[in-house]
Amino acid sequence: MTSSSDRFRTPHACARGLRRDQTEAEKLSWSRPRDAHLDGIKFHHQFPIGEFIADFAGPAARLAIELDGAQHVDRAEQDQWRNRVLAEHGHRVLRFWNEEVLTNIERALERIAHEIEAKRSLRRR
Repeated sequence: MTSSSDRFRTPHACARGLRRDQTEAEKLSWSRPRDAHLDGIKFHHQFPIGEFIADFAGPAARLAIELDGAQHVDRAEQDQWRNRVLAEHGHRVLRFWNEEVLTNIERALERIAHEIEAKRSLRRR
């Protein structure tokens, strides 16, 4: 049996809190895929996938977007493990540095659109 505080630690409950406490990169980047529906794919912010919460996810494209801040510099091994777990749930992961998004959001969006189109091309074959 779980305690009453444990139910608030589910990915869905944590995602709600993370949506309230966005980084500047998340605020900037979230407005674009939400409004643009990149290549017809709807993106969700702080989207639970398994035991993790992706910063952004386009479930129809099985694509997870992670925005990494300075704390990720020394976490390459953990991030690779997280990528593998998300892949086990059927999601491809694209990672961007916060600074990359803040200084060149268009490039990041182009990369996401390219990934979506590449997946579509593979399915058509």
